[in-house]
Amino acid sequence: MTPALAVSARERQNRYGHPGLVVWFTGLSGAGKTTLSTRLERRLFDKGRLAYALDGDAVRAGLCRDLGFSARDRRENVRRAGEVAGLLADAGFIVLAAFISPFRSEREAIRSALPPGRFAEVFVNAPLATCEGRDVKGLYQRARAQQLPEFTGISSPYEAPLTPDLELRTDQEGIEACLEKLNALVEDRLKL
Repeated sequence: MTPALAVSARERQNRYGHPGLVVWFTGLSGAGKTTLSTRLERRLFDKGRLAYALDGDAVRAGLCRDLGFSARDRRENVRRAGEVAGLLADAGFIVLAAFISPFRSEREAIRSALPPGRFAEVFVNAPLATCEGRDVKGLYQRARAQQLPEFTGISSPYEAPLTPDLELRTDQEGIEACLEKLNALVEDRLKL
């Protein structure tokens, strides 16, 4: 039950000038999710928007540090991240969630838990070879050497979105072009 003195979504929207929103960036490691989400956060913040980039590595290091990389643990990681993103969106934030989130069903569960129009799935798409070439942490090399079991895209599946709200081919488009498309998506969603 909501307390009588709770702040309503309408009050938050009036205060901040926009409703809460979750923009969920999904794609392989190295596709560009973190780069795009943090750059978009800066752009939105500079425009006076209440925005927050929620990064998969940061969530793994804290809230989800008890989880491994089995399919079950990956699902739980995404579920927890979706809960946090939903809470922040309820508080009026534009949440820019950057998670590999390899399973369609988990991404759809997050979408269905939010009010209609308050979730946008962005497929940050780059071929595996491109992602491997961008891998500054050496994760793909370690995965191919079988030092990282259940690594998404190598020994664990990635289920690409069938109908994302936006697909960004980061192997074909530069960061600025992608940011323009992202900004347009956010502005359209904020009008709903």
